[in-house]
Amino acid sequence: MTTQYRIAILVPLALGAVTFLCTTVVHALPVRAAVNFVRHETSRGRAGASFWINVAIVVRTISYAMAAHLLEIGLWAVLFVVCKEFQEFGTAYYHSAVNYTTLGYGDMVMTPSWRLLGPLEAANGMLMFGVSTAMIFAVIQKLIHARFVDLRIEQRKIYATKT
Repeated sequence: MTTQYRIAILVPLALGAVTFLCTTVVHALPVRAAVNFVRHETSRGRAGASFWINVAIVVRTISYAMAAHLLEIGLWAVLFVVCKEFQEFGTAYYHSAVNYTTLGYGDMVMTPSWRLLGPLEAANGMLMFGVSTAMIFAVIQKLIHARFVDLRIEQRKIYATKT
């Protein structure tokens, strides 16, 4: 492997890793916001109080996650513009969204020197969607347990028989 080839791989890999780290930090914010919001609603006695309140809590949680995803797609798009892969931010954002969601239309292809950024962004998107799914699932689970006392009692019985 030539030195030039190693450098050609290391630069996009390093920039992709930094962007990956930034999006991970960005994604931690809605997780924290969702946890604080559910804790607040629980302390006020609203979590689990009614179906529509629970729907509102879940919608807000999903909105936090969606806002984070849109911002993260934007971070990758900024990287694409900085690397001069795209002239316009709108085109870079579209390409980034296709990568991040692993949709992979293939209607736009990056130059060979930067194409490693595509799979890095796809891996980043898959992981962040996984975090969002876990966050939403945890909120829904909390709301179900707050709403249905019989499920809490049943879970305690199962836990007691295991210990």
